[in-house]
Amino acid sequence: MDLINNIKEKLDSWTGDYLGLYIPDITLIDVIEMIIIAFVFYRFLVWCKNSRAWTLLKGILIIVLVFVLAAILQMSTILWLGERLLSVALIAVVILFQPELRKALDGIGSRSLSSMFRNIGLGKAGEKRFTDRTLNDMVKASYEMGAVKTGALIVIENQVKLNEYERTGIRLDSLLSSQLLINIFEKNTPLHDGAVIVEGDRVVAATCYLPISDSNSISKDLGTRHRAALGISEATDATTIIVSEETGKVSLTHQGKLIHDISPEDLTNFLRSIQQPEEVDEDGKDKGKTFLRRRSGHEE
Repeated sequence: MDLINNIKEKLDSWTGDYLGLYIPDITLIDVIEMIIIAFVFYRFLVWCKNSRAWTLLKGILIIVLVFVLAAILQMSTILWLGERLLSVALIAVVILFQPELRKALDGIGSRSLSSMFRNIGLGKAGEKRFTDRTLNDMVKASYEMGAVKTGALIVIENQVKLNEYERTGIRLDSLLSSQLLINIFEKNTPLHDGAVIVEGDRVVAATCYLPISDSNSISKDLGTRHRAALGISEATDATTIIVSEETGKVSLTHQGKLIHDISPEDLTNFLRSIQQPEEVDEDGKDKGKTFLRRRSGHEE
């Protein structure tokens, strides 16, 4: 602290004598506060960029620039309208951002302390979301069901808890195996309709209802099962494996993106990329998102 104070005194002397500037007293609390504000602002920008909020935010910035220009040019009528519409605009922003705000708050509230510690480098670095056996059984069951055209929806929980969707189904809490998944989705069985939710190495619930996506990007050839898988990926960070009852093809959704007719090798590679919580590649990017971008670019 003495060193910091000495540097501060020299800067004060130099800036005051030569530049006529004043540097306020900066304490350790001020530094911590600036770091927290910078981190929150950075996370806000990342959240905006990875969601529909980025498009809405750009529209709001354009409107703000119009009013700034009006203030510079003294356009009194436009400024008067802006003042009258300000309170209404704040309510409109909350309504427009409601899905994104809810998703963000759900993500913050559903994160466990252990996941938060992992984000800053603490906790068990080697802990996996699910074992290699679970991974292999999910892939095996998906393509065995695809071979006989048995429809399936397998939702894999990541950071965001899926409790509200589990409550729509039947509680199982069973150790996952390929035989269990195949038996659940066998036609004309009590549990075959709806989705199963996988948490770690266990199937926690079956016959669960998922939100239906209203995205226009999904092909008209794909039915409700694919729209439900895309819907849960838009509302949460869950990964969903879809087996088409019509074609037997296996697809994948994650972070609002759909990969149609994925190969067993690509499905295995993607599941490995999300197996380790907060796993990143050599560029510091999320491996799951990197895989999706690479695969989407390949399809285009």
